Formats: sequence, structure tokens, C-alpha cells
Amino acid sequence: MMTKKDIIAFLNCRDKKEIDSFFNQAYKIKLDNVGNKVYLRGIIELSNICTKDCFYCGIRKSNNKVNRFCMSEKDIIESALFSHNNRHGSVVLQSGERCDIEFIDFIEKIIKTIKKETNGKLGITLSLGEQAKDTYKRWFDAGAHRYLLRIETSDESFYKRLHPEDHDYKNRLNCLKWLKEIGYQTGTGVMIGLPGQSYESLAADIYFFKDNDIDMIGMGPYVLHENTPLASRNIFNPDRNFELGLKMIALTRVNIKDINIAATTALQTLNPDGYRLGLKAGANIVMPNITPLKYRKDYQLYEGKAFLNESSEGYIDFLANQVKLIGEEIGYSEWGDSPHFYNKKTNNNLV
Repeated sequence: MMTKKDIIAFLNCRDKKEIDSFFNQAYKIKLDNVGNKVYLRGIIELSNICTKDCFYCGIRKSNNKVNRFCMSEKDIIESALFSHNNRHGSVVLQSGERCDIEFIDFIEKIIKTIKKETNGKLGITLSLGEQAKDTYKRWFDAGAHRYLLRIETSDESFYKRLHPEDHDYKNRLNCLKWLKEIGYQTGTGVMIGLPGQSYESLAADIYFFKDNDIDMIGMGPYVLHENTPLASRNIFNPDRNFELGLKMIALTRVNIKDINIAATTALQTLNPDGYRLGLKAGANIVMPNITPLKYRKDYQLYEGKAFLNESSEGYIDFLANQVKLIGEEIGYSEWGDSPHFYNKKTNNNLV
């Protein structure tokens, strides 16, 4: 594990040769530990109704300029079957955060139906925010096996500056603990380049991933949304945030060799080669948006999101070409589970 001092030094580095050399090191570690396959997670953004009010998010409950929606069961299942028929190994069910019983029952039914309609072949990742432990267990028993709950920052004091007073950092930590106890492959992540965020904080985030034995990472550069309190600070440097996003991918890969890391849409939003460069920096997961176009424009956590008006077929073709350009292959019809998840289970059985 690199020292925090060395991590901070690389985040500060401006020498292109040194940066490229580190990216090459991260890429080799990726190939040696998770292989040259890129795994697809078809993402379905099923609802933008949210009870949270995070200061950086475009679908925060106080944003009254958002057209709120919840996809029908039919549309969600059709999207999942589209993913399955296009040989994606998995889907991600993502939405704004709700904890009401109607929503909990709805998600459980969706999971069971997807499993039934695909004969259990389509993997299911959830990204549905903070929930009670028994809710997580219900969804796991229904057939979901991965859960992404981004911490956004591991610095509690900084977390409080990004959220209203009723948002509890410690509850988020408890949720990550519950997910692991239940048996999910557990993912988290942070935003990179937030106003007021220090390199020391980002270095601590990587230690947080390591110390909490995280299986998969979904993190990306901060991109502002004008209808949020954070945008009023008017501190946003797209080029800096993009470079920091790549550096954090590479640093995470070098320090936690066998986890899954996503090249996120936020990278592609800031740079037309974002996906490809993210993969070259050490990522091995991409998430094509298969949300129907009629909903997609209303699910914008940040502005200018890539592929808002691109068909799902066009999106997939683009990603396939990006993977081909770097000489890798797509793991069609494979779940692409985190090697870290299974490696630690094997190691625990040997103890």
C-alpha cells in the first residue's frame, strides 16, 4: 500500500511522463489481476424521485425544476431483457432514494421478475441508497447480489459540508457494513474534484476502500449541476477534475489490485475519450445507459451528461468500439464478479 504522502504527491504531479508511467503500471496490474475483459452493466435509471437533498445532486428533492418520474414495471423489465438479449452480463437498477414500503415491495418484485424472465442468467446490481438492513436482506434474497452505495467522501467533516444536517454519515457507514454482512459484493466510491476537497481527503478515500475491504468502486469526477447549492460556489475545473478522475482510478488499482473499478459516464461527459482513458488507467467495468430515452433527460445528477439522446444500441456500439481500440474484449454474457470478493472468501476459508 502506498503511503498517503506518496498518493498525495501523485495527485499533485504535473509531469506527463511520470503520470503516463504510473498509468501504464496501473494498467499492467489490471491485466495481471482482473484480466483484459471489460464487463458491461446495463444501467436502468428507474426513478428520479428522491427523499435526499444532497447539495451537489441534480435530482435532490428541493430541485423543483425536475420532472419527476418512476418507470413502470413493464418498461423496467423490457429494459432488463434488452440488456440480457444484448449479452450484457448484468444490469444496474438505480434510482433516487426512497425507503417507503411501496418502493421496497416494487423493487423486490422487479428483481424476482428479472430473475424469472432470464432464467437467473442476468446479474443484478442495486444502487438505491441507504435502506434498513432487513430491506437489503429482502432484495438479496430476491436475487440481487451486488450493491453500490457511494460514500462520496470518507471525510466526515467534509461530508457534513456536502449534505443537510439530517443526512447521517455514520448511517451510511452502517449500511456498507450491513451489505457486507448480508453477503453482497459491496461497492462504494467518491466524487473527485469537489469544491473544498483536498488531496489529503482523496488519499484517505483510497485508504477507506482498502480498510473497509470494498469489492468494487464506482467513482468519477465532480460535474456541477446549476440547480444545486454547490454550483453557487462557482468552482469547477473540468480538465483538472478529469485528470484527477483518471489518477484516482490508477491509484486505486495499484493499491487494491483485484477489485472491479468502473469507468464512469462522468469521465465521458468531460472528455470524448473518457471511457477509453479510464480503462487504460485501470478500470474494467463500463455501464451503458439502457434507460428508455423518454426518461433519460430527467435523470441528470449533473449537467451535460453524455449520451442523453443516443439510442441504447448506439451507446453499446460506441462502448464496444472503445474497448476494441485498446485491444481488450468484452465479457459478453458474463457477470464479471469482483475477484476481490472471491479471493477474500478463499483466504478466510484457509484461516
